Amino acid sequence: MHRFITMEPLLINTIWRSYATKLTRSQVTLMARGLPKKQPIIGVQDIIVVASGKGGVGKSTVAVNFACSLARLGKRVGLLDGDIFGPTIPLLMNVHGEPGVNDKNLMIPPQNYNVKCLSMGMLTPVEASVIWRGPLVMSAIQRLLKGTDWGLLDVLVIDTPPGTGDVHLSLSQHTPITGVILVTTPHTAAVQVTLKGARMYEKLKIPIFGVVENMKYTICQNCNQRLEFFKDSRISSLPRKLISLPLDSQIADSNESGVPVVIKYPDSKYSNLFTQLAEEITQILTEQRCKQNQNNSAH
Repeated sequence: MHRFITMEPLLINTIWRSYATKLTRSQVTLMARGLPKKQPIIGVQDIIVVASGKGGVGKSTVAVNFACSLARLGKRVGLLDGDIFGPTIPLLMNVHGEPGVNDKNLMIPPQNYNVKCLSMGMLTPVEASVIWRGPLVMSAIQRLLKGTDWGLLDVLVIDTPPGTGDVHLSLSQHTPITGVILVTTPHTAAVQVTLKGARMYEKLKIPIFGVVENMKYTICQNCNQRLEFFKDSRISSLPRKLISLPLDSQIADSNESGVPVVIKYPDSKYSNLFTQLAEEITQILTEQRCKQNQNNSAH
């Protein structure tokens, strides 16, 4: 029960209104009519979203190095920057030119490190700010996704902005997402907000592959000891952990130079961690496809 107070001249009326906890079958049917149908992207086999409710946890760094690690495994990979307001993929992947357009008026994403890339940052000046409301943002995401000639891709990785807003809902409603990789740092504020992101995808019935714990530790340059920043992390409240990444100058320098760490330092421990992540997700995708084929054969 919720109580509303209405103010009228010389009179205060109290109105009690109740709400059903479950929708009726007719209500569900009516609401479903207004939802957009998910349509696959031509030529794209799997779509993986890199997300977190929290900003500043390293989603873009993870997305870039994950995409490049997949490419190093021989996969055909695309990378979409879903952050309309603060795009960083052009910097991290060193792709700054405008995309071309083919005779079908589809954008042709530029390629670097064997990864096809597209970002709003390629379409606007570096110093320019995008000041848009929700509908324009959602329209831009759909244009970047489906107004692009991606060619044949095994995996399209989508780097998303913080929060649980327009971009996430637009992707979830229009696009058949294969799964989500969540990114967080160990401190409580990040874990709590990332948990909100996890709950959103659970409600949308989108599989969560697991969590990348970023900036978990560092290695002392003098004694080579591993130093933990957060000894009492609450990451156990999130879905299963995939890998833990360090806070390291090599990763930071790579980001600044536009050369992902897995490309610049391919034999480093950090590159091996991203390779481990790419191999594990590839195995999950293979198992999912086998189950799907078995179900199709059974029918």
